[in-house]
Order: sequence, then C-alpha cells, then structure tokens
Amino acid sequence: MTLYKAKFSSFGSYAPAKVLTNQDLERMVDTTDEWIRTRTGMVERRIAADDEAASDLAYHAAVNAIEASTVKFKEIDLIIVATISGDHAFPSTACILQKRLGLKGMPAFDLAAGCTGFIYAVDVAKQFIETGAVKHALVVGVEVLSRVVNWEDRNTCVLFGDAAGAAVISRAEPGDISHIMGSLMDADGAHGEHLMQAAGGSRLPASQATIDANQHTIYMEGNRIFKHAVRSMYASSDALLKSSNLTGLDIDWVIPHQANTRIIEALANRMKVPMDKVIVNIQKYGNTSSATIPLAIDEAIRANMIRRGDIMLLTSFGAGLTWGSILARY
Repeated sequence: MTLYKAKFSSFGSYAPAKVLTNQDLERMVDTTDEWIRTRTGMVERRIAADDEAASDLAYHAAVNAIEASTVKFKEIDLIIVATISGDHAFPSTACILQKRLGLKGMPAFDLAAGCTGFIYAVDVAKQFIETGAVKHALVVGVEVLSRVVNWEDRNTCVLFGDAAGAAVISRAEPGDISHIMGSLMDADGAHGEHLMQAAGGSRLPASQATIDANQHTIYMEGNRIFKHAVRSMYASSDALLKSSNLTGLDIDWVIPHQANTRIIEALANRMKVPMDKVIVNIQKYGNTSSATIPLAIDEAIRANMIRRGDIMLLTSFGAGLTWGSILARY
C-alpha cells in the first residue's frame, strides 16, 4: 500500500573538462564531422581525465543536486547509483560515493540497467519513499564509457561520452504540487546480445584472448537498437500517459534518453509532440548512458526552461534490453 508520494526535490550534474570534438575524431578514425552530425546529432562529448573515475563524477553531481535542494547532506537516507562503468566490480560505486559524502547509516547500492539505469533507479527510490522506508533518496546516473570504447571502431567511438547527473528524491509533503505521477519499467533479455560488453565478468573473465579480441569494449548492432529504441520508448510512454488519463498535449517537457537525434525525432513524431517541447543536449555531450536524462533536466532547469509545476515525461531504453518511463510534476 502506498503511504506517501515521492517528488523530485532537485537535480545536479557534472561533466569532465576535456572536450572531444568531431574534428578530433576525424583525426582518429575514418569519419567526418558531417557524417557524425547528420547521423547522430553529436558535435562534441566530454572525456574523463586519467585520474577521474565514476565515483568522482558522481560526487560532483551529487553535491550539486543536494546543494540545489533544501535537504541537508545528513538527511539523505538512501543512495542508488545507476552505472555500468563503476569504479570497481566491488565495492559498489554507491558505497564509495557514500564515503566521499561523509554519510553513514543508510543503504547504498548500484543498479545496472544500461542507459535505462537512471529511470530504473528513480523507480526503485520512489518505492522506498512511497512505503515510508526512507524520506530523502539520492539517485545518481554516472558513466565513464570512454574507458570501454573501442577507439578504432568508428561506428561506436563517436557516440559515447562521460558525465554524471543526480537527483534528490524526497517525500512529498501535504499540499506539494510536485510529485512523481507514475512509472512503467520493462525489459526483454532475449535481445541482450545486440548491445553488450562481452568480457570482464564470470562468463568471459579477462584474459589475453579477450583483450586481443576487443571483448572488453562496447558491442552494438546499431540498426536493431534504433528500431527497438523508438518502439519501446513510445510504447512505455504511451501506456503510462493512458494510465494517467493524459496525452502528449498535456506534457510540458519530454526528456528522452540522448542516444541519437534521429531516435529522439522519431519518438516525438510518434507521440505527436513538437520538438520545442523536447529537451535535447546530445550535441554537447553525446550519449552518456545513465547520465543523459538527469544531465539534460539539470541543464534545462538552470536555463529556466523547466519550472516548478511543469509536467515532465522521462523515457529511456538501454542494454538488457531495458526500457521505461517516468511521469512527474516537477
């Protein structure tokens, strides 16, 4: 039984200083700025410094999110980090972040759902809050995918960047207009082999053979993923809107996963939502996986685009295959 409602209290983000442009990539692989722009919408992306790991990016985004809220650091009582490129296999990046923040006395764990990770993590935090188990949750989406990109594969190395985005999710007080209105998560493991990092786990432990075969880098069947992305994000968004007795016309902002402008435009077209209601920042950051949505929302809030009371639809897809949508009044 739901006892409480959850709300987004604040957002924060962080991107590394190093910028990798399309012109830089032209000098690295057989590609062109025009090819990348027209097929992906990307112009540049951020790359973590050699001494930066996922927990470092997560820390900066988390601090920015907490400081943007009225919640004190010591009031955070749950930490969830969505990532597929954490500092280590173990301990979790969430526990490392907890230490960096100087916090104790709360659960902290990682969640792996590919690019859908932030959406999944928000849904989990929402349920913790709705049941009364916690009052303030810190949810972070962070990736350092530059460490697992094959920089000789022109089909994938142009796509990904490093960044972190965070949200403080709190119990909505009586009278609050802000609340998470609904969520819908889904997955289909039958197609997981279309987007994966094959080696490094217990199935294919690291060896010289796996390194030589580039099995520690991102493998993606782009055409299959494109079709699945549009279909799944539309299906979950449409079902969520219908269950809430809303249509695309009722939404102030759609914040989709920033994977490809063609995917974003195809989704908006199917939803009959004009592009001026869709938040897009892929041109600056590329695909930062679980960080794309909170990063885009934080920028839009700081630009005074998203305002309190606006209805937001967050939707994503990712490895697994996973997908999901969140409907919220900010």
